[in-house]
Amino acid sequence: MKKKFFDRFADWAVCFTGSAGAFIGASLLVIVWAATGPMFKFSEVWQMVINTGTTIITFLMVFLIQKAQNKDSKAIQIKLNELIATHEQASDKIVDIEDLTEEELDELHKFYEKLGKLPKKKEKPSISHSVNERNKRYK
Repeated sequence: MKKKFFDRFADWAVCFTGSAGAFIGASLLVIVWAATGPMFKFSEVWQMVINTGTTIITFLMVFLIQKAQNKDSKAIQIKLNELIATHEQASDKIVDIEDLTEEELDELHKFYEKLGKLPKKKEKPSISHSVNERNKRYK
């Protein structure tokens, strides 16, 4: 499948901006800007150049980072869903938990914390670890 232009650009930009070369280039730019301060008598224009430049770059990078994070998150969710779907003892109710509310996720988190504190000797490795089975067994 052919990627759209923005997808290709976003992938390239995220890869580039996360590189050592980009960091070194940005650091050199700041050093050059600071070194030119005395030449421009540390004027407001001199200060505004770096402030405006960094603001614009930060603003644009927020969107690129979010795009990359959304893509990574979606890929991880698909991989996890595949693992859950193929494991016969897993609860399929966990597959789309990313759609739950924050309160529902907190409740599920507390359940699994409690589950982790249960004695391990009571169970055999072949016993299901699904939410439904554990609820029935440990209520």
